[in-house]
Amino acid sequence: MRELSHYVGGHHVQGTSGRFSDVFDPCTGRVQARVPLASGTEVADAVATAAKAQPEWAAMNPQRRARVLLRFVDLVNRTMDDLARLLSSEHGKTLADSRGDIQRGLEVVEFSAAAPHLLKGEFSSEAGPGVDIHSLRQPLGVVAGITPFNFPAMIPLWKSGPALAAGNAFILKPSERDPSVPLRLAELYSEAGVPDGVFNVVNGDKEAVDALLVDPAVKAVGFVGSTPIAEYIYATAAAAGKRAQCFGGAKNHMVVMPDADLDQAADALIGSGYGSAGERCMAVSVAVPVGQETADQLVARLQERIKALKVGPSLDPGVDFGPVVTAAAKQRIEGYIEAGAEAGATLLADGRGLAVDGHADGFWLGPTLFDHVTPDMAIYRDEIFGPVLVVVRAADYDEALRLCSDNPFGNGVAIFTRDGDAARDFATRVDVGMVGINVPIPVPLAYYTFGGWKASGFGDLNQHGADAFRFYTKTKTVTTRWPSGIRHGASFVMPEGS
Repeated sequence: MRELSHYVGGHHVQGTSGRFSDVFDPCTGRVQARVPLASGTEVADAVATAAKAQPEWAAMNPQRRARVLLRFVDLVNRTMDDLARLLSSEHGKTLADSRGDIQRGLEVVEFSAAAPHLLKGEFSSEAGPGVDIHSLRQPLGVVAGITPFNFPAMIPLWKSGPALAAGNAFILKPSERDPSVPLRLAELYSEAGVPDGVFNVVNGDKEAVDALLVDPAVKAVGFVGSTPIAEYIYATAAAAGKRAQCFGGAKNHMVVMPDADLDQAADALIGSGYGSAGERCMAVSVAVPVGQETADQLVARLQERIKALKVGPSLDPGVDFGPVVTAAAKQRIEGYIEAGAEAGATLLADGRGLAVDGHADGFWLGPTLFDHVTPDMAIYRDEIFGPVLVVVRAADYDEALRLCSDNPFGNGVAIFTRDGDAARDFATRVDVGMVGINVPIPVPLAYYTFGGWKASGFGDLNQHGADAFRFYTKTKTVTTRWPSGIRHGASFVMPEGS
């Protein structure tokens, strides 16, 4: 069994708290590693190390920092296959999905290499007689990222790439369920030339999180996870005077209009609802067909496609999705399936009791499909975070739009239609942060920002894109006047632009 560590000051550091968490292989149910859980003292030591290293990194010009990040991208690409296997072994997602996890993270690091442009300030000549004004974007200092199990490469890269490019030092607190890839990324950052102490990994649980939230040297915290924890971290960080961007849960809807290509819509629902065993914050978990005929035809197509899905070991190239991440996650999802059936929803495909040859103790769940779900049911209200797709039938377009907008979550939404007017109206009026039109998982590319609304997001600035550089920097405005032509004598009048 592997013994994992923290990564502080450019090298691996053994935990001293005496507390550990097991890391499972979801395909077998067996423990494959132990990861240390940091104490508050260990977190404080890591923050102090980062604070000491940060000024030298910030003093490096942005173009040189960008070159370091590009070397890192090259190193990750060279080791992509090994990283993907390591990721799959701890998370359970397929190799292809793991590669996508890493690639979408790298795209943000590549975007962050544009730091020389993104960090440029503004300049105004002759703002007043002999007066110039310019602004500077400067790093915050030490910043932290608290990232989830479902994207153990992508989200740490989304957080760290812009933060490092802007000149900050970074403390990563990854999920204790799959920490090996974040530790490997730390090694690659060091190999690329990130100075010792500028990127650190501290494994832990709530004790480590709370230590980061109250440490005065940590100036900003980014989080992705469940809504209750997002609210807690946002409120605690704000009370401690820190910046915070915290992204929570989701209940993403996909509206299917009567004029939609129903085969295309069904394929989109299958891939976005069951990919990665539904353990994605942008997974579509609610299908909203408009009209009874549309619903009947769509559900029939979904049932046929579900029969052909293959669930199995993550490293098997022929599987569509693997296990869920832990036994506890499996038990929780099974509880929702039971609750949905008891509430009166029509259970058309039941993923419970799935057996995979040679992997009897894995955390397996097959694709589950409910029809005739109503908004009062728990399977509709709650984020299940598993391979469970529910169908809520809408009588007309207005009801479908209202259903999406009234949901307390506001992460992602999609509409499938051939009608440009309906699509434009939907994109304009729906009360959700990210919208797909004939795109089931509308995750923006790296040069746009990612962020949900309502209970899905807390904070004014989103992840990646230009918002990331705004979040990880502070603006300083400098007003300059030189002595030539200045009349002496005190002035007691408020200066005016004129």
